[in-house]
Amino acid sequence: MRNSRIAIANTPEEIRRCHLVTRELRPLFHEPEQFVERIQRQQKEGYQLAFLEFGGEVCAVAGYRFLESLFSGKFLYVDDLVARESDRSRGFGGQLLDWLIEQARAHGCENLELDSGVQRFDAHRFYFANRMSISSYHFRIKIERKD
Repeated sequence: MRNSRIAIANTPEEIRRCHLVTRELRPLFHEPEQFVERIQRQQKEGYQLAFLEFGGEVCAVAGYRFLESLFSGKFLYVDDLVARESDRSRGFGGQLLDWLIEQARAHGCENLELDSGVQRFDAHRFYFANRMSISSYHFRIKIERKD
């Protein structure tokens, strides 16, 4: 979409501007400062937060990192990808995904990968429409703390 721009959130204020959009996907983060602290901690481990801005407002957000594994080789892993609900179907999510694919290409990645909750049917339709396929299951075991 014309007049939109994609940038990396590096400053606390840029990160804070991404809070409300990200919260639509990650509602755990009620307070902006809690969100900023978590992002800054993850940035020390290679996490990057990109945002698409249109009309002076953040409309879509993507959290990602570059990883390498025996299974996938070098890849860009998308932790978080969300467009503001009021802006869905306006092309912002697709524009941000295309930007992520270009980032993966520019960094010599073999793949772009993400996990999506099994209940997120609208997201799955979006991923399928953007040439993505299901390549594996993601399993989890909750580790209980022994205090």
